[in-house]
Amino acid sequence: MQESTITIDVQLDPDKVPSKISWKASGSTVEEAQQAKAMMLAFWDSADKTAMRIDLWTKEMMVDEMADFFYQTFMTMADTYHRATRNDEMVKDMKDFARDFYKKFRDQQMKENAAG
Repeated sequence: MQESTITIDVQLDPDKVPSKISWKASGSTVEEAQQAKAMMLAFWDSADKTAMRIDLWTKEMMVDEMADFFYQTFMTMADTYHRATRNDEMVKDMKDFARDFYKKFRDQQMKENAAG
């Protein structure tokens, strides 16, 4: 059986706020650690039927980047759910929500920029 290791390194500032996030996976074609401004990691505990999560982002993560990150995460979660369930109706609802979320964010940004 093949095994892979994913290593996540988080540097913290004196206030314990992430200042740098990097990750590396064994068996990857990329040799150097990859930098990230944010991460979401979830594990499913089937015994307790709960999701265990780690959500981190650096101070450099801009609000528009966070909206992009969430939009893309929603869309890929829908794709993953589709591969696992083949439930087209639920996947459509998830993707519609993601598009609506992103549209509302962009509309808010436009209003703020026009007012500012």
